[in-house]
Amino acid sequence: MTTGWRNIGIPKDELDTPALWVDLDKMERNIKRLATYFKEAGIAWRPHTKGIKVPAIAHKCIQAGAIGVTCAKLGEAEVMAAAGIQDILVANQVVGKQKVTRLVNLRQHADVMVAVDSMENAQEISRAATAFGVVVRVLVEVNSGMNRCGTEPGQPTVDLAMRVASLPGIHLAGLMAWEGHVVAMEDQEEKRRVCTESVKKLTDSADLCRKAGLRIDIVSCGGSGSYQITSHLPGVTESQTGGAVFTDVTYRKWGVPLEPSLFVLTTIVSRPSPTRAVCDAGHKTVDYHVACPEVVGYKGLSVTHPSAEHGTMDLPGEQVPFKVGDKIDLMVSYGDWTVYKHDYLYGVRRGIVEAEWPIWGRGALQ
Repeated sequence: MTTGWRNIGIPKDELDTPALWVDLDKMERNIKRLATYFKEAGIAWRPHTKGIKVPAIAHKCIQAGAIGVTCAKLGEAEVMAAAGIQDILVANQVVGKQKVTRLVNLRQHADVMVAVDSMENAQEISRAATAFGVVVRVLVEVNSGMNRCGTEPGQPTVDLAMRVASLPGIHLAGLMAWEGHVVAMEDQEEKRRVCTESVKKLTDSADLCRKAGLRIDIVSCGGSGSYQITSHLPGVTESQTGGAVFTDVTYRKWGVPLEPSLFVLTTIVSRPSPTRAVCDAGHKTVDYHVACPEVVGYKGLSVTHPSAEHGTMDLPGEQVPFKVGDKIDLMVSYGDWTVYKHDYLYGVRRGIVEAEWPIWGRGALQ
């Protein structure tokens, strides 16, 4: 991948398609609003970059007040550290000799911490950290109801935390959880109830750890689909909200009150009938699994029939004047499953390409 910059200064509509772009004014307003929100809530902001993947945007969040970033994989953390970001949480288990060796090497360049939910993994990190002469911060992950990774809340979490805290080369910094099972709930009262109960499993576990004599500074949870609840629950110290900086179709459905800022510029490549149009944005360009991308400027119109390279729209007749060669914008359906498909993200301000960012976190699966 080259750094490019060949498109700087051109009108957005002159980009070749399909092209992923972000409205800089809207994104920067979203970042400012999120930073203000968490400050007023009295907690720290550690935005998750699994769907952002562009270090320049992570830096914008930090400049606005974020304390660091959250990453899904060690490879993403290496990308962010290479871009100068220091405080990084890998909200995942880093397991195996190769990855743990990379982790302790990375610790010499950034203050990276990881989640653990087993003594075997904690001991592996401890041995490597001791051999390399570094100390790695860890958060014990708690299963707050998503039933993915994590220790069971309560005494099992305390027992693991006590053992982890005794290991050389490791600093127990706190606990974390992810209440991802609540984000798509449509009944808002039920969502608030389930989310509150889930986070209480985390915060109660933190209190039990403290009663056992452990210092628990970080209690981390929350995402874009739940931050409006988790940010105000007692005992939470930081939020991992990240995708809301883009606020796509899915996040709007999940109740995020921010401006959609992430789009795909696409070309109409076929208009075979008055009720059908086809663009060059299929599965390989934008996500269709969580939701369908919406056509900007045409209320109620979405691309609903994707194939690998094509997106087909059912049109309500001639009143939609699409013709072959026209360029249209799609509001991205779900950024987390779209950004990684592209080599570049174009930053656009008032219709002009201002930045051409390589998506350095793309493919960082290890």
